[in-house]
Amino acid sequence: MLRWLAPRLLGPSSAERLALTAERELRLAERNRLAHELHDSIGHTLTAATIQAAVAGEILSADPVAARAALRSIEESARAALGDLDYVLGVLREEKAETAPTRTLADLPELLDRLRHAGAVVEPEFSGEPAQVQGTLSRAAYRILQEGLTNALRHGAGGPIEVRVAAAPHGLELRVVNRIAAGTGTDRGTGPGVFPTSGHGLPGLAERVRLLHGEIEAGPDGPERWRLAVRLPVRLPA
Repeated sequence: MLRWLAPRLLGPSSAERLALTAERELRLAERNRLAHELHDSIGHTLTAATIQAAVAGEILSADPVAARAALRSIEESARAALGDLDYVLGVLREEKAETAPTRTLADLPELLDRLRHAGAVVEPEFSGEPAQVQGTLSRAAYRILQEGLTNALRHGAGGPIEVRVAAAPHGLELRVVNRIAAGTGTDRGTGPGVFPTSGHGLPGLAERVRLLHGEIEAGPDGPERWRLAVRLPVRLPA
C-alpha cells in the first residue's frame, strides 16, 4: 500500500525530474528552431512580395511583361512560404507533418532571382565549391543569406547588394553588403520607407551561427555600407 502511495506523496524521483527537464528543453529547442525558420521564410516573402507588388503597379502600363514576371515571382514566393507555414503549424499542433521543406545553397540562385524581380541589383560572387556543401551547413547557410538579403531589401538605400559565398576545405564564408543612408549607423529601423521589423533577425542569426560554432559580424562598413559577414567551420568540433 505504502509503495503504491509513495509516488503520489513524494512526487517524481530525481531521475524522473531530470528526464522531464530534458524533454522540456528538447521541445523548447525545437520550437525555437521552428520560430527561426518561420521568421526567415515569412519575413523574406512578405518583404519581397511588398516590393514586387509596388514595382508591378508602377510598370504595369509601361512594361506589362515585366509586371507579369513580378507577379509570378510573388506567387512562387508565397507558395514556398505556405509550405513552410503548413509544416511548422503541423509540428506545433503535434500533427503528423510532411517532410520539412528544405532550402539549401542549391536554391540560392532562385532566391537571387526573386530579389531581382523585386528590382534589386544583386552582385553574387562564388568561389570554391559551394555545391559540395551539404546537410545542416548548407541549410543554415541558405537561411543566413536569406535573412541578410531580406534586411538589405528592408533597410538598404538602393544600389547593388553584394553577395559572397566562399567554400574552402576549412570553412564556409558568407557575406552580404548593401548601401545604407549616410549617418544611419546601427539604427537601421528609422527613416522614410523603412519596413517595420521585429528586432529578432540579427539575434536569431547570431544564435544560429553560435550553434554551428561559427563567427558573425554585422554592422556599418564605412559611412554608407552595411556588412554581414559569417564564417562557419565545415567540420564541427566534437
